[in-house]
Amino acid sequence: MFAQFSRGYYMGRLYVEPAVEKQAAMCQAQHEQLNKQLYSDGTGIERLDAPLVMKLGSTHLAVHGDESVPADTLAVPESILDDRTVRDLPTMQEVFLAKADRAAQLLPYTDAGTAQPTQTELN
Repeated sequence: MFAQFSRGYYMGRLYVEPAVEKQAAMCQAQHEQLNKQLYSDGTGIERLDAPLVMKLGSTHLAVHGDESVPADTLAVPESILDDRTVRDLPTMQEVFLAKADRAAQLLPYTDAGTAQPTQTELN
């Protein structure tokens, strides 16, 4: 589903669809699989429900698992999408998945209402 892209990200293609929920979500089983594969360090019992950090366009999202979201789909809150984008959805789009160290840097900036990191903070 995702392939190596850069030092900080994997790249994949997911169907993006608008969601009425206030948080981004993807298929629960795929979320857990990615969490285990990419974010766990193999040192014992680890959380598989921690949010994944994905970048859609220029927006970073904390993505949670949800059993109601179909496989290979990213449900994004309508409040994050612009009107033009919502009219074109659902559509397959490139999505970037932050690697574990990058996700740890970005997660504090993904919640609604918090400031986006500056370029200095991202480098």
